[in-house]
Amino acid sequence: MTRLVRGADGRMWTVHSRVEWRNPVASDDFEHDVSGGVLPGVMMAGLLLIMAVVLVAWTPSQVVIPGWLILALIFLAGFFPVRWLIRRPHTLVAESKATPDDLPPERWVGSVRGPLAVRQEAARVARTIEMHSLPDVDGVLQPVD
Repeated sequence: MTRLVRGADGRMWTVHSRVEWRNPVASDDFEHDVSGGVLPGVMMAGLLLIMAVVLVAWTPSQVVIPGWLILALIFLAGFFPVRWLIRRPHTLVAESKATPDDLPPERWVGSVRGPLAVRQEAARVARTIEMHSLPDVDGVLQPVD
C-alpha cells in the first residue's frame, strides 16, 4: 500500500507499509529473543500430525465420526497459524524529499500489528500530514535520521 500525500507546506509525502515476517528485535524483548527460532514450532506441528495419524490408524472401523467433528478439528488446527499470519507486524513509513525551499528530506518509521490497524494508521498519518505538514509526534511514527 502506497499513498502520495501533499502536506500543508506543499511537500509531497509517500506513506507506505510492508509486512515484517520476522519480529523486530527490541531491547525490552530480550527474554523472548533467546527462543530456538522456528524449530520448536515445526517439531510441535510434526508431533501433532503423527498423533493424528496414529489416532486415525487405531480407530476401529465400527466408529462413526460425525462431519462436524472433522470441521471442528480443522478449525482448531488452522486457528493459530491464521492468527499468526493476521497479527504480523507491518513497518509503516512516511517520507518526503527535499524541496527547493530548503526544506530537508524527512523519514518517519513505526510498527503496527495487523492489516486493518495498518490501513487505519496510514489514513490517520496521511490526514495529519495534510493538516500539519508532519506526522503526529505522539503517534506510532517516529523521526529517523
